[in-house]
Amino acid sequence: MDSSGARLRLLREQLGFTLRDVENSSVRIAKKYKNEDYEIPLARLFDFETKDVVPSIFRMYSLAAIYRIDFRELLSWFGISLDDIGNDFEAAEPKRTHRLKMKPVKQDVQVPVRMDPSFDLRRTSNLGRLVEKWGTLPFTKLHELSTEDYTYGYIGTDDYTMYPLLMPGTFIQVDESKNEVKEGVWRSEYERPIYFVETREGFFCSWCSMKGDAIILHPHPLSPAPLRVLRYRQEAEVLGQVVGIAMRLDQQFVPAKLPETKAQPKLN
Repeated sequence: MDSSGARLRLLREQLGFTLRDVENSSVRIAKKYKNEDYEIPLARLFDFETKDVVPSIFRMYSLAAIYRIDFRELLSWFGISLDDIGNDFEAAEPKRTHRLKMKPVKQDVQVPVRMDPSFDLRRTSNLGRLVEKWGTLPFTKLHELSTEDYTYGYIGTDDYTMYPLLMPGTFIQVDESKNEVKEGVWRSEYERPIYFVETREGFFCSWCSMKGDAIILHPHPLSPAPLRVLRYRQEAEVLGQVVGIAMRLDQQFVPAKLPETKAQPKLN
């Protein structure tokens, strides 16, 4: 496999650019963004091509723009694959619940395009045995198929608010269109809506109810977490309703000590 420098040189020559052409183009980009870090001097570009020197992130951007190459592919020439970044989430286990800001990646995925006629949504099944044909689909197209606005979150390893219904370390899908708290009588805990709430302390997943201008964040009865009473919109905002989860069942998070909580205002 050619080195990153050899690839850069080959691509430049295929486009008919001289070293000076690339330098001048990078200067124009630097002027546009009013940042000299985008500039690629002749000597530096020579180092990129002959010594496999790794460009800075700004110069990497300039190269991607000038050579008309996808930024992700250019990074891969230097041994960095953003396609694996989701798999590396497990390298760190955030203690606090938070909102995920990752966007869909531009890559192809294999999806089922024909199912076994015996496939029945009502029954628990091994999908691997029921898929008759797999096809390739750009991942961004899957995102376009969605008719709802979703956001995604992660329940921190120290967040036991909905334990054991939602375990710490769970990834959640949130429907942002369902951001009004519903009141009602629920036949089971599975019917009661769980909301993703942003507060001044951070994010929480919980059952919710309203009382006057206050929102009450109800933990699961088996959870050690406290009930929280906050001023609606001033101290807490409902981002949406949890409509999907990805949860492991073979991990247990046992906190050494539960965090202390502040006294909550009394309800009138």
